[in-house]
Amino acid sequence: MIATARLPDTAWLNAPPLARVLSLLNSNGEEARVVGGAARNALMRLPLSDVDVATTAVPEEVIRRAASGDVKAVPTGIEHGTVTLVVEGQPFEVTTLRQDVETFGRKAKVAFGRDWKTDAERRDFTINALSISRGGVVYDYVGGLDDIKARRVRFIGNPGQRIAEDYLRILRFFRFQAAYADGPPDPAGLHACIVARNGLQALARERVRAELMKLLVGPFAVPTLTVMTETGLMERLLAGVAQLASFANMVKIEVAVGAPTDPLRRLGALGVLLVEDAERLRQKLRLFNAEHERLAAMALEWWRIAPTLDEKRARALLYRLGPVHYFDRVLLAWARSPHGAGDPAWHALATLPSRWTAPQFPLRSTDFTARGVARGPALGEAMRHAENAWIAAGFPQAKPILAALADDAARGRRAV
Repeated sequence: MIATARLPDTAWLNAPPLARVLSLLNSNGEEARVVGGAARNALMRLPLSDVDVATTAVPEEVIRRAASGDVKAVPTGIEHGTVTLVVEGQPFEVTTLRQDVETFGRKAKVAFGRDWKTDAERRDFTINALSISRGGVVYDYVGGLDDIKARRVRFIGNPGQRIAEDYLRILRFFRFQAAYADGPPDPAGLHACIVARNGLQALARERVRAELMKLLVGPFAVPTLTVMTETGLMERLLAGVAQLASFANMVKIEVAVGAPTDPLRRLGALGVLLVEDAERLRQKLRLFNAEHERLAAMALEWWRIAPTLDEKRARALLYRLGPVHYFDRVLLAWARSPHGAGDPAWHALATLPSRWTAPQFPLRSTDFTARGVARGPALGEAMRHAENAWIAAGFPQAKPILAALADDAARGRRAV
């Protein structure tokens, strides 16, 4: 049974680039509709990002029509029926309707078709299987409209069967739960994910990382991660114990200080207590080197930071760590402290980088060689001594003070 509805706001459908794509593909017996995330978010009144289009036209016909309409066509996934049309610099993925011939993960064998219902039924979740016509009519073949109203994530058809087709759908279930579901997980879907959890081991680590990072920034990430932890799924993903309280506190703290949601910082709050944990997560999730380094910097002696840290010592820490590592480490320490997100002392400590910019060390190697310090280990030692004294003095800039610091560091380190 087909359910239909009217799109509440059609202004975005009439934007010139999208309207031109739909006009090209809606003629001479062919039809095109907006599908996927754009259709879902439009109905949920959420921001739209990429707009994907499905069509009855085969890829060769899509390319032919694009050429006749002076539109750039890029065969980005033509073997799977996808052609990207670029209009006024905006890309639109256009994919021919498909039906599964064989299903085995992302390497499923498909055939092109013309049946909108069949195409909808091969998608993962009901809220992702809606399609919107050029005129703003919403077509629902799988119960997605009701699930959008209920803010519910539900598999299409048999959850166990859908997961067996691609075990990444376990993570996608929870990722969409964290993003859109204002309530507990669908019981049938949750049960199927638990039963099939061993399938997570077969997934490429890069795919797991990508889904987890998106999950961590969802508005309902905290209750979603709680369910995943209670069912043993988080331990499999992290190869360690999830720090749920720390994660929940980090979410509140980000809001309190006006920081954007940061998946890596949230991952640190969730899974990093020691520097060794950063290495474990790098191996488990195949993190980039820069991501691992940032997690390791968060973990290094975060427990030494307390709201009693005075401004002078806080500035010294900010100077040595840099703004990003300083902010990460302070927020991690705050998230694991007994103080809430409204604590003024922690707030002052965390927002120091917005009030003060660490200066560069003003002395150079020539300031020491001019004082008779030989190049080599002695020079390095003299510069470190002077820099430490400069930090302890509160980062002075006056030339007489700097000269005195250089004199003191050079004393006893001059070449004989």
